[in-house]
Amino acid sequence: MSQNQGELFSDSLDVKKQRRIYTVSQITQDIKVILENQFAEVWIEGEVLNLRPSNSRHLYFTLKDQGATLPAAIFNYTDKDIKFKIENGLKLICLGKIDVYPPHGCYKLVVEKVEPKGIGSLQLALEQLKAKLEKEGLFAAEHKRPLPYLPSKIGVVTSSSGAAVKDILKSLDRRFSDVNIVIRSVQVQGDGAKEDITQGIQDLNAYSETLAKNERIEVMIVGRGGGSMEDLWAFNEEIVARSIYNSKIPVISAVGHERDWTIADLVADVRAPTPSVAAELVIPKKEDLKVKVDGLKSMLQGAYSDIAANFQEELKNLLHRLRLNAEHIFELSSGELDGLRKKLTLLNPVALIEQHKTKLLDAARQIFVRTEHLLKLKQAGFNTAIEKLSSLSPLNILSRGYSITFKVADGAIVKEATSLKVGENIKTRLHKGEVISNITNIRDTQ
Repeated sequence: MSQNQGELFSDSLDVKKQRRIYTVSQITQDIKVILENQFAEVWIEGEVLNLRPSNSRHLYFTLKDQGATLPAAIFNYTDKDIKFKIENGLKLICLGKIDVYPPHGCYKLVVEKVEPKGIGSLQLALEQLKAKLEKEGLFAAEHKRPLPYLPSKIGVVTSSSGAAVKDILKSLDRRFSDVNIVIRSVQVQGDGAKEDITQGIQDLNAYSETLAKNERIEVMIVGRGGGSMEDLWAFNEEIVARSIYNSKIPVISAVGHERDWTIADLVADVRAPTPSVAAELVIPKKEDLKVKVDGLKSMLQGAYSDIAANFQEELKNLLHRLRLNAEHIFELSSGELDGLRKKLTLLNPVALIEQHKTKLLDAARQIFVRTEHLLKLKQAGFNTAIEKLSSLSPLNILSRGYSITFKVADGAIVKEATSLKVGENIKTRLHKGEVISNITNIRDTQ
């Protein structure tokens, strides 16, 4: 044996002595440690395949590209607040960690965050819900209801501390201060906002049903001021959309600014670009209403005058023709006169004239009576409308001993003593005059 051969043989023996044999569990455990440490946080892009939701709130699927596939899972899927719906064929970008499952000797990606590729998650969620609700008919034109012309009671679902409610109240007071407004304050953004808005819409519907038919809420404004897409997102939630669709009260959606569109806008009976415009849509100006009533009154009076003038002109023409006929008769020859005299005796034109005059006068009286009756009906309807408007005036309520208290700082209506602070100034409006007070003590009677 040569020296080189001996060294080679000796090396083989050393290798054999140093060889380590792993069990399946050992090698799998080592792989688990290496992979989970190396890929504790990794972004992976792929297309969804074999989507499998489970009853235990987990979501299992496969990520694939042109060359490979990777099992993936989102544990506690319903708690992740993922806005869009994960579907087969959707391309995702996932943040997660590699997890090895030793009993099967396989590995998967445990996803913690996920977003759609090429489009924001909120935008995708909006498009998915829009397509779903449109397919169900929630946006259909035949579902839209007309707004009442002059509602006596208006409901508002929004934040009582936001700018939207102030804009609405200011616009309504400027246009028609006698209207009755019911405000249901809700949270308009953040966790719990969608549930609160939904409950607010349902509460106003339920409250309205407890009232007499002529005292119910006739129209409802639902909305808030402007903000980012995230701020307005509560009005893109399915639960809010369905509550608007199921409302028995017609709904005006007034969310954000003119450039902002939400699912609520598409479902509502009318979409207003801003809360202020919503107030303008729901009720006309008192001055415009008075001008319209005055115009109708003038039109009726003019129509009566025209009818009376036309009958007078027709009567005048008829009498003139009868006079001409009489003159023509006297110009006839004496021979013809005898024959005509006989005919006149039979026809008795004087009697005919009297008959025609009587008929014309009767017709004129009937027209006058009917026109006068129509004017009285319109006048009664107008007086009723004016009385209704007057009865809705807050001043009439104040005359019965009630009062309204406002915060001097921001003009907000005070509904609960706990909303005030010691040292704060308040203004109490009475039937006649106002009282400015300073809070020295607050007691909660509840």
